[in-house]
Amino acid sequence: MEFASPLYFILLLLLVPYIIWYFLFRNAGKRKAESSICLSDTNVYRNAPVSWRVRLMGLPMVLRCIAFTLIIIALARPQTHNAWDEKTVEGIDIMLAMDVSTSMLAEDLKPNRIEAAKAVAGEFIADRPNDNIGLTIFAGEAFTQCPMTADHASLINLLQGTRTDIAAQGLISDGTAIGMGLANAVSRLKSSKAKSKVVILLTDGSNNMGDISPMTAAQIAKSLGIRVYTIGVGTNGVAPYPMPVAGGVQYVNMPVEIDTKTLQGIASMSDGNFYRATSNKELEQIYKDIDKLEKTRLNVKKFSKRYEAFQPFAIAAVLVLLLELLLRLTVFRKI
Repeated sequence: MEFASPLYFILLLLLVPYIIWYFLFRNAGKRKAESSICLSDTNVYRNAPVSWRVRLMGLPMVLRCIAFTLIIIALARPQTHNAWDEKTVEGIDIMLAMDVSTSMLAEDLKPNRIEAAKAVAGEFIADRPNDNIGLTIFAGEAFTQCPMTADHASLINLLQGTRTDIAAQGLISDGTAIGMGLANAVSRLKSSKAKSKVVILLTDGSNNMGDISPMTAAQIAKSLGIRVYTIGVGTNGVAPYPMPVAGGVQYVNMPVEIDTKTLQGIASMSDGNFYRATSNKELEQIYKDIDKLEKTRLNVKKFSKRYEAFQPFAIAAVLVLLLELLLRLTVFRKI
C-alpha cells in the first residue's frame, strides 16, 4: 500500500502534547476542581477492590487517539499498490499471419473460411496465456493488426474485428501477397530475445501480389531462427463463393487454387510444417498440433490501475468516535 499525501502523517506529532496534557495537566486540574471528602485515615480503603470502570477510565482518551490516527491515515490517501508487475513465465513468441483477401469468404468451411480461421485462432490464443502473440493480416498488401503482446484480451478483440471487406472496399489491394505477409510477421519477431520464434501463416491461395517473394521471406525467417508453420485452408476442387448481385447474393463455384508447393517450401526451409485444412475439424486439429510447440522463458510486464483505499479508515474513524462519545456519556459519565 502506498500513500498519495504522506505529509499528513506529520500531524500525528500532535498526539504527543495531547497525551502529556491529559495525564499531567488535565487530571491535575480535575483533582483541584472536583469535590472531595477529608478523612483522618485512608488505610481502610487501601485494600479495597478497584472497579473496572476506574481501570478503564482512560479508554475514551485512547479511542480519541485511535480515531485521530485513522483520520490522518485517510487524509494521507492510502492506495492499493498496482503498478508495473514484471515476472518470468514460460512461453514463446508467435506471430499469426492471416489471409484476409476476398476469397476467404468462400463457404467450404462454416460459416466461411475467414470466420472459421478467426474462431480457431481465438481459441489457440486463449489456450496460450503465457505467450507473446501478435497478428499480421494480408491480402494484396500486408500490415500489422496487433504487435506481439501478452494482453490477449485486446489481441482477440482485434482478431475478431478483422474483416475481408477492407480489400473489397479498396482500403488495401485485393489479392494474395504471401511473401509480404510473411515478411511483415518476420519483421515483428526479428528483435525478439525468445529462444523459440514462430510464424503461423494461413492462406487460401497462391502468391500473386507483393514485392517480396514467399521464398525470399522464408530465407529471411530462417536466417533469424524463425520457424514458419503454413496452413492451406480450403476444400479440394471448387468452393461456393457468395457473389453480390442486385437485390441479393448469388453463389458461384470458385476454383480452390492453393499453392501447396510454395507453402511446403516455406515450411521446409524454416524447419516448420505444412498443413492442409479442408474442414473446420481439420483446422482445429492443426492448431492443436502447433500448440505442442516447445516453450522458453520470457519476461512479461502487466499494468493495472491504482485504487483509493481511504474509505475503510474513514469509516473506522467515525465508528471509533461514536463509540468514544457513547462511552463518555454513559459508562464513564462523571457527575
